Amino acid sequence: MTTKPAAKIQPAQEGSAESIAYASIEGIPTADPHDRDRLGFNLFLWLTQRRDPLDIAVRTAGVRFLISEEEALRRIREGLTARGVQL
Repeated sequence: MTTKPAAKIQPAQEGSAESIAYASIEGIPTADPHDRDRLGFNLFLWLTQRRDPLDIAVRTAGVRFLISEEEALRRIREGLTARGVQL
């Protein structure tokens, strides 16, 4: 029996919604790395759909922050505006 190699992952293009979302949450301390992935995905959904306010999108991610949620939101907002996203 043989196993196939892992699928190759292509990085997101610079300036895409994926790269903006994940770059905006860098440096935010979470209890688990998967929390950060979940936050990045929810932020990506927020960027592409904009159904709810940003604070609701962050809260629904269910992230266990190691800082206050208000501080995390402030950092996310700063990261998004630094990358040219209008809030």
